[in-house]
This record gives sequence, C-alpha cells and structure tokens, in this order.
Amino acid sequence: MKIQIFDPALCCSSGLCGPNIDPVLVKMNDAILALKKQGVEVERFNLAQQPKDFMSNPEVRSLLTKNGKKILPITIVNGKVFKTGQYPSYEELCDALGIKPLAQKPMTLQVK
Repeated sequence: MKIQIFDPALCCSSGLCGPNIDPVLVKMNDAILALKKQGVEVERFNLAQQPKDFMSNPEVRSLLTKNGKKILPITIVNGKVFKTGQYPSYEELCDALGIKPLAQKPMTLQVK
C-alpha cells in the first residue's frame, strides 16, 4: 500500500511552519501519521523543493502541463491518481486503500 502526495510549493516539507499554519495541512499531516502507523508507505513531494520528482512522474507531469499549478495537490494511491486540487481526508484514503480508520489518530498539534 502506497500513497504519493504531490504538494504545491510549500515553505517546508509538511507546510507546518510559519505564523499562519493552514488547518488543512495539519489534518493532512495527522492523516499521514495515522496511515504510517497502519503500515502504509507515504511519500510527499514539494514542488518548491523537488520539482524533478514532479516531472519524472508521467501522470503528474501531464496533469500539470494541461492544468497548471491549480491541479495541485495531486494524491496518488497505489499508482493511480486518486484526487486532485485538494487533499483527501484520512477516511477517504483509508477507503481507497481498503483499510479501517484508526479510532484514535495521532495528532501533530491543535490549530484553532
């Protein structure tokens, strides 16, 4: 089981930095922690730091060429494009992988 997330340009690998942290990125990070705890391999690629990884994936390159950066983030589950333009929820990812969500997810931090 493998998930690849191709993020838009973020200031750091998770986007959890700076004075105004996006709650969507916090939820995505929590989902990744839970999925890794369940044995799922998760890779994230940041457009600002790893542009070669975007261009070396034919589907990602094609989506970017056709749609521009607005198509990001792109989430690939087990080699197939799962969602574009927004991050999937933890529950959506579990469903796509055919696994049961954890009752108690690990949390990175609380954002109000």
